[in-house]
Amino acid sequence: MSLTRSMGFSCPYCMAPNEVEIDEINDVGQVQVLDCQVCCQPIELRVFQQGDDIDLEATCENE
Repeated sequence: MSLTRSMGFSCPYCMAPNEVEIDEINDVGQVQVLDCQVCCQPIELRVFQQGDDIDLEATCENE
């Protein structure tokens, strides 16, 4: 059984679709910095929970 879920988001720089594996237990409330899979710019990815749903917020690293 996998504890991770694949989730998609758009790069805030180039708007390209990206995917990331989210651990529903450990990643909620965390901020990760990762590079866009297309343009390689650094993205701050916030993982938060609203009810039963997990949402991602992707912003430019220096905002």
